[in-house]
Amino acid sequence: MLIPVILSGGSGTRLWPLSRRFFPKQLMPILGGRETLIQTTVSRFAEESDIAAPIVVTGEPYRFMVASQLQECGVTPSAIILEPFGRNTAPAVTVATLIALREHEDPALLVLPADHYIGDTKAFLDAVKVGQELSAQGLLVTFGVVPNHAETGYGYIRKHPEPVAHVPNAYPVAEFVEKPDVATAEAYLRDGTYLWNSGMFLFRASAVLQELETFVPEIVTACRQALAGARPDLDFLRLSETDFAACPADSFDYAVMEKTDKAAVVPLSCGWSDIGSWSALYDAREKDAHNNVCVGDVLAEDCSGSYIHATNRLVAGLGLKNMVIVETRDAVFAAPRDRVQEVKHLVDLLNKAARVEAQSHCKVFRPWGHYEAIDPGLRYQVKRIVVYPGQTLSLQKHYHRAEHWVIVRGTAWVRRGDEELLLTEDQSVYIPLGTVHRLHNPGKVNLELIEIQTGSYLGEDDIVRFDDLYGRRDTDAMPSRGTKSR
Repeated sequence: MLIPVILSGGSGTRLWPLSRRFFPKQLMPILGGRETLIQTTVSRFAEESDIAAPIVVTGEPYRFMVASQLQECGVTPSAIILEPFGRNTAPAVTVATLIALREHEDPALLVLPADHYIGDTKAFLDAVKVGQELSAQGLLVTFGVVPNHAETGYGYIRKHPEPVAHVPNAYPVAEFVEKPDVATAEAYLRDGTYLWNSGMFLFRASAVLQELETFVPEIVTACRQALAGARPDLDFLRLSETDFAACPADSFDYAVMEKTDKAAVVPLSCGWSDIGSWSALYDAREKDAHNNVCVGDVLAEDCSGSYIHATNRLVAGLGLKNMVIVETRDAVFAAPRDRVQEVKHLVDLLNKAARVEAQSHCKVFRPWGHYEAIDPGLRYQVKRIVVYPGQTLSLQKHYHRAEHWVIVRGTAWVRRGDEELLLTEDQSVYIPLGTVHRLHNPGKVNLELIEIQTGSYLGEDDIVRFDDLYGRRDTDAMPSRGTKSR
C-alpha cells in the first residue's frame, strides 16, 4: 500500500501580494484554471487504484480551506492533521508516519509538498514506481530533478556514479549540498551527477521511523505525546498543543536524509517546479508570441518576457521588458523578473510596519463560505458575504456595531433575537447592536448578501459566540481590514 502524505504548511510570502501568510500559494489557483495547487497534487492519484487516500498535514489557519478544497475535488483524506504551529517537515513526517503505522501494516509513504508543480504526471508516477522498488529494500528515497539550467535557488543532490543493484535509474545518494552560487551551479550542470533537491520522499513507514528514532529521538518522543493527546475536531485531528510545543523544529532533510546511509535518489524529469518565486511561476506558464504570461484583464503593448497578473481591474503595460506586475484589490507589486526573490524584503518591511497587507486579503475564507471588504470607512464598513448551501454562521452578538443585511441572491434564514425570518432576493434585515443573531443558507445555491456595519468599533474581535458548528473560538481569527471572525 502506498499512502501520499501531503504537507500543506508554509506562508507563501514569496508570491506576495497574491499569496499571503493566511492564504498561502498551495491554496490558490495560480497556474490558471480553477484547480489550486493542493487540488492538483491530490487529484493526480485519483485514478490510481493502488494508492490509498492521503494523509494531509496542515496548520491551524488553513484547516477549513484545505478541507473545503479537498471536498471540491472529490478527495476524502484518511486524516487531516492540524499542527498548532509550524515545526518544519521532520515533525510533520513523524506524525504522519505514526498515524500510518497505527492504521495500516507498514505502508509505503510518499511525502509531497502541496505547493509544488508537476507538469508530466505519467513521468512522475513512473518514478514513484521505481521508488517503491527501492523502499521495499528498506531504502529511504528522494527524488532529484534533472536540472535544465544553472539554478541557485535550490539545494542539490549528488548521486553516486553506480546505480543501485537491480533497480535501473536509481542511485545511492553521495551527498546533499546547499544552494550554490552561479559559478558553482554552472559547474554542477556541466558535471551531470548533480540533481535539484525536490523535497519529495518515499519510504516504508517502519524504515523511516527507525531512522527518526536513531537521529532525532526527541522529535519522535514529542510527536508520540502530541498524538496521544490529540483530539478529533470535525474533519480534523488536532495535535496536543502543549506536547507539540516541546517538539524541536527541523527539516526532514537535515534530521534524517543527510545522516542516514540508506538514502537513494531517483532522477526525475517531469516539468517540476516548487513555484518558489514569480519568475518560477513565469517559467511554469505558457507564453504568448512575445514571451509574456498574461493572467486576467491585461493589455500588453510592446511588452516582452514579462509576467502580468490582473486580479480585479484592467492592467495595461507599455514597453515592459522582463518585468513582473501583480495586481490585487489592495496592493500592486512591480519588479524586474531577475529581482523578484527580493519580495521577501518588502514583506519584512510590511510586517515591521504592522501592515495587514502582508497577512491577509480583503477576501477571507471561512468554513461556511467567504466574505470580502468592499468599502471600509470611518464608523462604517461594507462587505460582500457568500454562504455556501446548507452552511450556518455562528450564533453571535456584537457590543459595538449594528448590521444591515441586503440579500442579492439566494435564500437566507435569519435568527434575530427571538425572531426567525426567511428572506429572499431584494429583502433586507436590520441587526441592532447587542442582538443575538445567526445566518443560515437553507437553499441549493450560494447565498449572497451585502452587509453594512455601523458603530464605534468594527474590529473582528468584537464577537461573542454562543454556538458554532465548526468548533471555533472567539479568538479564532486572522487579521483583516476591520472584518470579523464569523
